[in-house]
Amino acid sequence: MCRWAAYIGAPIYLEDVISRPGHSLIEQSKEADECKTSTNGDGFGVAWYDTRPEPGLYRDVYPAWSDPNLRSVAHHIRSGLFLAHVRASTGSAISRNNCHPFTAGNWSFMHNGQAGGFEHFRKQADMCVSDDLYHHRKGATDSEVLFLMALDEGLDRDPHGALSRSVARLENLSRERGCTPHMRLSAALSDGKRMFAVRYSSDHIAPSVYYRWSEARQGWAVVSEPLEADETGWTELAAGTFMELNDGKISMTEFTPEF
Repeated sequence: MCRWAAYIGAPIYLEDVISRPGHSLIEQSKEADECKTSTNGDGFGVAWYDTRPEPGLYRDVYPAWSDPNLRSVAHHIRSGLFLAHVRASTGSAISRNNCHPFTAGNWSFMHNGQAGGFEHFRKQADMCVSDDLYHHRKGATDSEVLFLMALDEGLDRDPHGALSRSVARLENLSRERGCTPHMRLSAALSDGKRMFAVRYSSDHIAPSVYYRWSEARQGWAVVSEPLEADETGWTELAAGTFMELNDGKISMTEFTPEF
């Protein structure tokens, strides 16, 4: 499984999430607390928004803890909206194209979880992506397919509904051709103005997600694990919940895939 962290609010340096905290994303890449695999060393990535509508993107296959370029980028770049991810592969190759976040136009997306037995229905899943979007299919992960399916389902118009329908389609393929767990999902995504997060599982084990408002930073952090072991104010996102963060406000709705 993987670990990720996202931020929206007043601009901060990326390192304030990625490398500086005691349990930063880089620390979680070495030793995660709430993950099936404590080490997440199969690549990393960060997507950030600035003055252009499309996000900047930096990904590589090295473990996050051993790449000095990541620390340098995080030290110098400020952003009011970014997504960062460290990867533990569930079967697909270790390659830059398989590292999260994934981007298309102004959208960015990252995921922790799996569609069970994806290797048995990858062809069928790929065929769910329209010809108009298939050129964005660079890697071999279930996460990238889910993102492109959601774009096809109308992510711009209805983020909640588009993701719900896409999760249902992928979970159905797992039930027909794959294996358990059919769907485990914690994801964060953004259009450059809003940020969304979701936590869901087809069984009773949903990947962890926490969120917290920081008065000092004037922003929201949404993470796989709290960034400081002794920091108060972190709230666990309930399983089966879709969250929207927009203009300093937060809203929650139930997330049930539309089978």
